[in-house]
Parts: sequence; C-alpha cells; structure tokens
Amino acid sequence: MKRLGIILSLVIVPLVATTHGITLDALLQKTIERNPEIQKASHDLEQAFGRRLVFRAVAWPEATIGITAGAQGGQRAGEKPIQPFGFAYGNFSQPIFNAIVPPSLRRGDVELLIAQQRLNVAVVEQLHAARLAFYTAIYNRSLRKVRVEQRQRLEQDVSSQKERYQSGLASRDVLVGAEVQARELDPRIEAAQRAYDGAVLKLAEAMGEDLGPGAKLPEPEGELNYASVDVDLDWEIKRALERRPDLQLARLLVRAANEDQRIIEAAYYPTVNAVVYGDYIPVSGVRRENTASPRRSDNVISSEIRAGAAYTWQVVDNGKTYGAVLKQRSVREINELTLQKLEADVPREMSRIRHDLEAIGVKHRSLAGASSTAEENASTDQQNLAEGIVSQFEFRLAENDSLEVKSNLITLAYQQNLALAEWDRATGRYFQFSHDSSQNVR
Repeated sequence: MKRLGIILSLVIVPLVATTHGITLDALLQKTIERNPEIQKASHDLEQAFGRRLVFRAVAWPEATIGITAGAQGGQRAGEKPIQPFGFAYGNFSQPIFNAIVPPSLRRGDVELLIAQQRLNVAVVEQLHAARLAFYTAIYNRSLRKVRVEQRQRLEQDVSSQKERYQSGLASRDVLVGAEVQARELDPRIEAAQRAYDGAVLKLAEAMGEDLGPGAKLPEPEGELNYASVDVDLDWEIKRALERRPDLQLARLLVRAANEDQRIIEAAYYPTVNAVVYGDYIPVSGVRRENTASPRRSDNVISSEIRAGAAYTWQVVDNGKTYGAVLKQRSVREINELTLQKLEADVPREMSRIRHDLEAIGVKHRSLAGASSTAEENASTDQQNLAEGIVSQFEFRLAENDSLEVKSNLITLAYQQNLALAEWDRATGRYFQFSHDSSQNVR
C-alpha cells in the first residue's frame, strides 16, 4: 500500500556525506537485491538443495567397485620368483523395504520449503523495516520544516515584543514569555533532525550501502498524506492465515519435526536390501579354501558373482531410539503450540491495527476542521492587520496556531502510514506491494 506523492524537498544532511534521492519503489527493489539478511537467506536456500539430496540418498542404491593388485615372490618349483596378481570386485545394494525412506524423502522436500519460507520471512522483515525507516525519514523532515517555520514566527514575535517593551507598551514578562516559547522549539527541531539522520542510516543499511567516509546516503522523495481506508477484517484474517510467510514457516517446522520423529521410529522396523556381490580374477589357477568339497579341484576359480537379499532387524536398543523419539516428539509438540499461538495472535493483532486506523481517522477529521478554522483565523487576522485592527503579535500567534495544527496533521498521516505498513505485514501482503490501493486495502 503506497500513498506517496512525489515532490521536491530540501533536507539538511551531514556535510561529510553526499545524498541521492530515492523513491519507495526503488528502496524496496534495492533492499531485495542487496540487503545482507536477504542475501544470507538466499544462500541458505541454496544449501537446502544439498541437504535434500542427503535426505533422498537413503532410497538410492549403493555400489562399490575396487581393484586389488600385487606381486608374490618366493622359490617354488615350476613358477617364476616374482609372480604378479590382481583381481576386481564389486558390491551393489538396493533397499527393498526400509521404513526410513518415505519420511526421509518427505523431510528433504520440507527442508527445501523451510528454506524458501525463511527467505520469504527475511524479505518481509527487511522490506517492512526499510519501509518504516522511509516513512520515519519523511515524517521527521516534514516535522522539522514546520518547526523551523514556527520558530521563525516566534522569533518575529520576540522582536515585536522587544520593540513594544522598549516603547513601554508591554511588560518584561511578556517579552520573556515570547523568548521562552521560541527557544522551546530548539530541542524539538534538533530531535527531528537526529531522527531523520537515524532513519536515513537505516535506509542505507537496508539497501546494503557503504557507510564509510564519504558515503552516499539516500534521500527519500515524497511526503506523507492521509487517505481514508476501509478494511474487511474477517476476510483479511482468513487471507492472512493462509498466506503469511511466518505462519507457513511454522507449519513447515511442525511437518519437519513430525518427519524427524518418523525417521527415528523407523529404526525399530526391519530392513530388506537386495544385494549383489561379484569379483573378477583374470588369472586362472587361483585357489580358495572350500571346506564344503573334499576335492581339491573344486577350489580352483577365476571369478564369481553372488546375488540375494539381506535382512536386518534391530529389536533391542536400550532406549537409544525410543528416548530419541520422545525427545523429538516434544520438539514437535512445542512447534505445534507455537503455531497455535501465532494463529491465535493474528485476529487480535489485525483487530488492534483496525482500531488504530479508526482512531487515527477520528482524530484526523477533528483536526481537519480545526485546521480550516486556524487558517481562517490567520487569514482574518492578516486582513485585520492591514486595517490596523489587530497587532502584528496577534497575527503571528494565529499563524503559529495554524502551523501547530499542520504539524499534528503530519503526525497523524505518519501514524496512518505506519499502521498501514503494519497491516500489510500482518496480512502477508508485502509480496503484492503496489501503488494500486484497491488491491491492498479493502
């Protein structure tokens, strides 16, 4: 949801760094491309492909091929003193029944989905943080501008009261009060400048910018505007429960813990493997001891191959498997409770945001009327000033009141934009971020 009009604005920034203008669209794009946390999550996704291969490997066949060679020596009748020899051998095993295979294959798929959702969560978190920093920078820049204008008005009041005091038309108390009122704005202006500088640094960090000496800091373009919004709470809650990346990640963690438990439990099931063993001896006359036959000629072989099935069943493990199952079951139950808490928090969080938007709307309508009244009073005092009915002091006070109402309106626009950003995060709409507000707020 974007409600930003593009304008030219002047910003006071530190002299040690240059600045460059940036829009919200460009900020979000650069954040996705260069943010360190998003890049780390992207690399973790690449690692997840390798981990999935490991989980899938239990269903693949195992094969071994080897060659053994050497030489034998000695003095024997009818043979050479040095006699080389060599043979090749091979093993092949394919699981026929193994209870670990189905959950391991599912666990590998879930591992990849978890990495994808963690990337999505990182994207949402970093985009949200960058967006809030963008709004904060614009807000404090606008607030500082209004405060500076207020201070100029009050300093003019101080000059006017000083002239009246010197002329004997005003008491010293009035002059001191005007000076105090003008000086009260100094810390507020400095606070707004510091908040702006801090927000700009957060923008640079979100985009992965270099923050060394002479860094080129971003300067947010635009201003904050208030716009009436309406939300369908029930419909949005339903959509949020379906598409929020953190909820999807929590569900995947529950699935992963369940598959891990099944993998551990599979140790109690028997396993059956099809096995093939063979060796090749290129030189005949090699003998092996064969106690099953009384004839020496039966011991002469050149090669052989054997095939069959191997059956394994571990029945007793002294609690090693069963204890691990209980431990993994507790992990799964913790993940389930965390998921239930997250799902239960969604309606409450979205209801709170909607109430905040409604409260901001009520305050804005009230201040909008007060703003119109303050502008009318300032305009009337300006006319009366030209006719000599009111003093310069009264006119400037009316202008100052108008500026104070304007600063409050800017604050409400800032609060609404923050609430809308929170609404986008709560509804999982950051991947549908667009200028078309009809697609974002209902």
